[in-house]
Order: sequence, then structure tokens, then C-alpha cells
Amino acid sequence: MSEPRSAPTVGQVVLGRRLMDLREKAGLKREEAARVLRVAPATVRRMETAEVGLKIPYLQLLLKAYGVPDEEADAFVQLAEDANKPGWWQRFHDILPGWFSMYVSLEGAASLIRSYEPHFVPGLLQTEDYARGVLKAGAIGQTRPDDIDRHVALRMQRQELLTRADAPRLWVVMDETVLRRPVGGPEVMRDQLDRLLEATELPNVTLQVAPFERGPHPGTYGPFVLFRFAVPELPDMVYSEYLTGAIYLDARTEVATHLEVMDRMAAQAATAQRTKEILRDLRKELQ
Repeated sequence: MSEPRSAPTVGQVVLGRRLMDLREKAGLKREEAARVLRVAPATVRRMETAEVGLKIPYLQLLLKAYGVPDEEADAFVQLAEDANKPGWWQRFHDILPGWFSMYVSLEGAASLIRSYEPHFVPGLLQTEDYARGVLKAGAIGQTRPDDIDRHVALRMQRQELLTRADAPRLWVVMDETVLRRPVGGPEVMRDQLDRLLEATELPNVTLQVAPFERGPHPGTYGPFVLFRFAVPELPDMVYSEYLTGAIYLDARTEVATHLEVMDRMAAQAATAQRTKEILRDLRKELQ
């Protein structure tokens, strides 16, 4: 049988969807594809939904059954071999829960990341000391110093995507609470505000603060992240985290609702330029 793993890479998700498209274009049902492999139909479904890795012998049999020309099949197999390689973040498997492993994979593949944060600075913009303070306070049962250091190292490496050649656009709306909640003391907060001001100078980063004075807004239910991808096989996706896990939403109605809420919050929040002034004012208060 195919090997299950904690979370698929984005490459495996894309290839699974392509494999399903090829099957449907060939006019075959999952049951018919399963007979080719002599497995249960559920195995084919799990391959198409990236719940299991793509075993190359199975893949070759399916591509032949779907009438894919040899040259195209060889290229597909090469893509599958590349997609099956562990992502860089999987060397943090000892401290990275499976439900967040998928998040890191999506984050690295996204062309646009829109985030609403009511509690803390988003991980992609945190300083090491700020991240350590957040993790010490929030990682119940996981506060061993070595584990926290590993979490911080993972978070810092994730931030490299903001300055790579094909960096995604990051658009963040933060409640003023984020900036008023002290984490790690005044010095840590000063450095964190400096980091946010530096981020506002990046061409692919937009920061907006939702001030208290603007009153309630439609996103007060909790934090969430919206991903958009350049590859057509991946729809827009919403990530929402809770205390012991997370959910990933890709149904059009749910994504559309979150997108509308994000747009309304962005319209109600301080502009990017005004946000810079707010950050500078708060920085002066901590001097």
C-alpha cells in the first residue's frame, strides 16, 4: 500500500488533483482505476487527495491506463519524484505537528498571503525574542527550552520566503491589541516594532492596524489566513487555528466569506501609511 505521512507537500496536492483530472478525462471511475492497481477504490481516492504519497509503480500503471503518452508520463513521474522529497521543514518533525506542517508547505507555495491577527504579530514578522516570548506563554506542555529553541529556529527560517526572488505578497491586518500586549518586556517590544517598521519598507508587504477607536469589525471571531496560489490546481484556501489543531477550508462559499470579511477589515483599518505613523508613535512611547 502507499505510505501515509503526517502532511502532504503542495507538490503532492497539485499532482493528486492532476491525476484525478487525467482519470476523469479518460472516462474512468475510481473503481475502474482501482482494478488496474488491484487495490481498493479508497486507495485511488487517497492518492488523488494527497492523503498518501504517490508510489511510482502505481503512478506508471495509472498513467498508461489513462492513455497518457510516454513522454508526458515520464515528465509526470519526474514531478512526482520531486514532490515526494521531504520539504525543508520536515527536519523539524520532532516539534512540528502534522496539522501545521501543511501550513508551512502552503505558505511556501502561495503567491498571496492575507492574514488577520487579533492577538500577536504574525510569525513571518516576529523577532526571535518576541517569538520566544509568545511560545513560552502559549505552548502548554511544550515549554522545554530545547523545544522552544527549535520552534523559534523554524519560525525564523520561514521568514526567508519574504525576501526570496519569487517572494509572495504578504498583507496583514492586526488589531491594536497586538501592539499593546507586552511580550518579553519593553526592549523586546521596541525591537519588534522596529522589525514591523522595517517590514513596511518591503515592496511585497502591506501592514494595517485596526485601531480601537474604529470600533468592532467583522473579523473579531478569531485569527485566520487566506492563501492564494499561482497554480490553477490549487484553489484559494483559508487556514484557521484553534488550541490543539487547525482547519483548512477550500469550499468556495467559505473562502468567499472570509475574503469579504478580510476586504471589509482592510477598508476599515488604518491605511498602510497611517499604520507606519501608529508604529512610530508606539515606538516613541517605549523609549
